[in-house]
Amino acid sequence: MSYDLVIIGSGPAGYVAAVRAAQLGFSTAVIEKGPLGGVCLNWGCIPTKALLKSIEILNNARNAGTYGIRIPGTVEPDLAAIVSRSREVAAQMTKGIEYLFKKYKVEVIRERGSIVSQGKVSAGNEVIEAKKILIATGSKPHSLPGASIDGKKIIGYRQAMVPETIPETMAVIGSGAIGTELAYFYHCLGTEVTLIEYMDQLVPTEDEDIAAQLSRSFRKAGIKVMTSAGVQSAQKFAHGCSLEVHTKKGVENIEAEVVLSAVGVVPHTANMGLEETGVHMTRGRIIVDKNFMTSVPGIYAVGDVLPTPSLAHLASAEALCCVERMAGLNVPDVDYENIPGCIYATPEIASVGLREKDAKKKGIAVKIGKYPFTASGKANAAGEREGFVKLIFDAADDRLLGAHIIGAHATEMIGGIVASRGMQIRTHDLIHSVFPHPTMSEGIMEAAAIACGQCTNI
Repeated sequence: MSYDLVIIGSGPAGYVAAVRAAQLGFSTAVIEKGPLGGVCLNWGCIPTKALLKSIEILNNARNAGTYGIRIPGTVEPDLAAIVSRSREVAAQMTKGIEYLFKKYKVEVIRERGSIVSQGKVSAGNEVIEAKKILIATGSKPHSLPGASIDGKKIIGYRQAMVPETIPETMAVIGSGAIGTELAYFYHCLGTEVTLIEYMDQLVPTEDEDIAAQLSRSFRKAGIKVMTSAGVQSAQKFAHGCSLEVHTKKGVENIEAEVVLSAVGVVPHTANMGLEETGVHMTRGRIIVDKNFMTSVPGIYAVGDVLPTPSLAHLASAEALCCVERMAGLNVPDVDYENIPGCIYATPEIASVGLREKDAKKKGIAVKIGKYPFTASGKANAAGEREGFVKLIFDAADDRLLGAHIIGAHATEMIGGIVASRGMQIRTHDLIHSVFPHPTMSEGIMEAAAIACGQCTNI
């Protein structure tokens, strides 16, 4: 059996690569032992958003009285139904990929794939020949040495997404997207949550002002927040765990019925024959050139297996660029400086480009525009006053360097800014763009006006 392209993995990198390759005329096969769609569709991006949508509806019902709506009796979550819906959503998305593969005649081989040699891939007991090989095997949860995941008392995101009961207490280690979203999810279900972060701020990759607002919002909601806090060890007992946490104030012991380890991910590159084939790696991540080819000609890699941010949309962008260049198309490089990041807790967070401190470290003089949603007519009408838009401009030429939003619908608003920033937009472009009124997105225009001292709204 021989193909133009064999892809190992079917997540946002693998399936996008497969469909595009087939569109470009490649005979294409995908090796995938698990469900199509990888972690994103089955255990990550999609089902978590389904869980959080249930929480949004729950909170809307609980707060209906604020909007003049009476709901008799008490409003309670149906955990089994919430989980079931999220799994149904994931399954539906997987069926969508199956449809695309059939439409474009992408062959699916239900085995575990590994590299045999240049031009040869094993799938179970079968060896498949390929003109080109693409590694898109994604990542898996990382465990702390002193608090390794056992799937019961110390759990990873997979177990956290299909709970059978609502724990009374939970400690969440790590405040990236996974930890923050699931901490918020369980808090809204009624769990007493402690969110523990090793760095000196929550969501360490975000702007300091964004992190400070999230910390205020979470504390106000009743989530205990610990920063500059390192988990050294975990002791399990009959009804939970006790974590030894080192803080600036000393050692603190945190007890919880369940501990969620959300300290990041590691690439799926072990036991794939990569080292034996001569593929260069660093710390388990594959090194590639600008065309995503590894040190071995004909073997390529994209997505979480690279030393780049582990983001589904970035993996897809890399996959498209890689396959189109395989086909000889002249396409631009992936712009790693213009990749958005999103967190879907409440308040939502979305950002792109430089943080304020990053710009200052680079010696760039900046102009800052920060518009609070308390001044927004739409935010007030919707009862969503929490948060702000923060824009960072180069003081020398007024180019937009970074955008950081925290508040309702932030993740929907960032897309337009990504496109604008990619076109080297400047303050006057935003100020003189007519945004619809009333909308949350008006905050983008107003933040640009504030940066120039021209805002008429506050």
